[in-house]
Amino acid sequence: MKPIYQNIAKRIVDISVSLILIILFLPIFFILSTLIGLTSKGPVYFRQKRLGKDGKHFTIIKFRTMRVGAPDLRNPDGSTYNSPDDPRLTKVGKFLRKWSLDEFPELFNVLKGDMSLVGPRPDQIDQIKYYTEEEKKKLSVKPGITGWAQINGRNVIPWSERKKLDLYYINNYSFLLDLKILIKTIFRVVKRKDIFVSNDISDFNQNA
Repeated sequence: MKPIYQNIAKRIVDISVSLILIILFLPIFFILSTLIGLTSKGPVYFRQKRLGKDGKHFTIIKFRTMRVGAPDLRNPDGSTYNSPDDPRLTKVGKFLRKWSLDEFPELFNVLKGDMSLVGPRPDQIDQIKYYTEEEKKKLSVKPGITGWAQINGRNVIPWSERKKLDLYYINNYSFLLDLKILIKTIFRVVKRKDIFVSNDISDFNQNA
């Protein structure tokens, strides 16, 4: 368990940085919202219940990248389907995914306190049934926009490996580690690295 001063410092950084970024990128928010609204039917934002700290549910907010009514596709291990050829993606959505711009609205989740800038990515509520007892430890901290798993393979490594990397982050947390993750995340976003996995869509299960 992190000392209380570390939790306070992390929260101060989360509020300060997320607020600055929201103000700084407000014009981009407006442009992207307009593009999504003009090019596909449906809401601009995608909202979904996710697992938060201590297993509590919260509503994540992202820019919508898929067509309305798109099915939820899963791998047998419970992880979600992710491919550059995903037929569920809109044209604008594919662009947003490539540059990780769909994640921008999560800054509001950080500002609200449901998420942190750095931490394990939040899984869907039903995915907890795939956790081992050890993996449930990832719910002991707030989920993040980026994390140790995201700069060490992201979507191209198995979900089981990503969960191990999440546990490594929790067990080795420090301010310097958070800073390292944030800096490396910027470079990975610019390089558009490890975003998609080339999988055959027929290999995945469809959840209602």
